[in-house]
Amino acid sequence: MTGGRVAGKVALVTGAGAGIGRAVAQRLVAEGARVVLGDIDEKALDAVLDELGPEAAAGRRCDVTDEADVEALVALAVERFGGLDIAVANAGGGGSSELVAHDYAQWRRIVDLCLNGVFLTVKHAGRVMTERGGGSIVNMASLNAVQAGRGMGAYCSAKAGVVALTEVAALEMGRHGVRVNAVAPGLVRTQATGPMWQLPGVVEEYVENAPLGRFAEPEEIASVVLFLASDEAGFVSGSLYGVDGGARTGRYPDLIGAFERMGRE
Repeated sequence: MTGGRVAGKVALVTGAGAGIGRAVAQRLVAEGARVVLGDIDEKALDAVLDELGPEAAAGRRCDVTDEADVEALVALAVERFGGLDIAVANAGGGGSSELVAHDYAQWRRIVDLCLNGVFLTVKHAGRVMTERGGGSIVNMASLNAVQAGRGMGAYCSAKAGVVALTEVAALEMGRHGVRVNAVAPGLVRTQATGPMWQLPGVVEEYVENAPLGRFAEPEEIASVVLFLASDEAGFVSGSLYGVDGGARTGRYPDLIGAFERMGRE
């Protein structure tokens, strides 16, 4: 489309093969942007690229924990579409283990993906944007950035780190016209969160703890990302936007307890 809230802009989205990343890519294109997409799942990525079409989208395999991959994804945006105005650092993943039993390799994997991957995206996208004199970076944090959960030590630590990283990036890049914000979703129904529905009582706990009484769909997160990416948020930077139905006012579901109950059944 020729009009739209991000018409004429070039965007980058990591973890774009499914879930929130896919919904963000779809929404950005619907609102006039051209997008460059990265994901480690090349089959899923190709499906999104086919859906969006070559005039609106390009992409490549991107492991956000590999700096060369991230740098190449940013370079693709510049080479294919002439620049970069928006970057959405969405790729992430988690796991569950109490701290005293936490496997260190798993801890490093979660932190590497959820925090270091965001850093690398901010670093390379931010470098292009500061040189061009402006842009918007949106980092995917989580409800777990502000609400602790039993067994969620690595994920909570990484996502809290994303919030601090976002604030530092906003502080450093603001003088170049680059805005940096973070979004903190609660439970969102995606392929990645599908196992939650297999744990007895967990989804019900999420719903009970959210004052709005439900979980979210990926499109609802994409709407907030779109706002932050657009000029409508032109004086918004260094902020964390919770999209959790108010769940941060309650308590986080006991995932470890759910695993224990499942093991007894």
